[in-house]
Amino acid sequence: MSEESLELSDAGLTTPELVILGMVAGDKEDAAGQLAFKLYEQGRIFGLEGFLAQVNSREHQMATGLPGGVGMPHARSQYVNQTSIAVGVTKFGHNLDFGAIDGKADLVLLVATPAESFSVHLEVLSTLARSLFKENFRESLRRANDAEVIAELINSSLVFFNH
Repeated sequence: MSEESLELSDAGLTTPELVILGMVAGDKEDAAGQLAFKLYEQGRIFGLEGFLAQVNSREHQMATGLPGGVGMPHARSQYVNQTSIAVGVTKFGHNLDFGAIDGKADLVLLVATPAESFSVHLEVLSTLARSLFKENFRESLRRANDAEVIAELINSSLVFFNH
């Protein structure tokens, strides 16, 4: 099997089960924990504590806040079964500090990639970031209020990955 076919199941990079609407988190570590638990519940990661330690370690090296109210914590990890993205849309007034220069985040996307998938990890991050820099894409995610719509928006923005 090629790396790509191992990476992506028919379910896509994200699914409605990996989306949290109205997320309330105490801080960015709490948000990452809630999203990682979704990945764990869906069998996309194992070793939840180990994976979270890697996400938080990466977060301490460099802020993962993007302009426009987005946090994108991420890790390449031996605890990841398949490349996946869990998405949190915060409850109004519960934005989180991911270190972006323009303020706090109300969209949080946790990207998990298997340790050996270096090029896939970079491609997913860069493609997702390009989409998230577009205000209309961010607004579509915020307004969706529907986990299926959010999953479809994310997956369609990463359509290159479906080979």
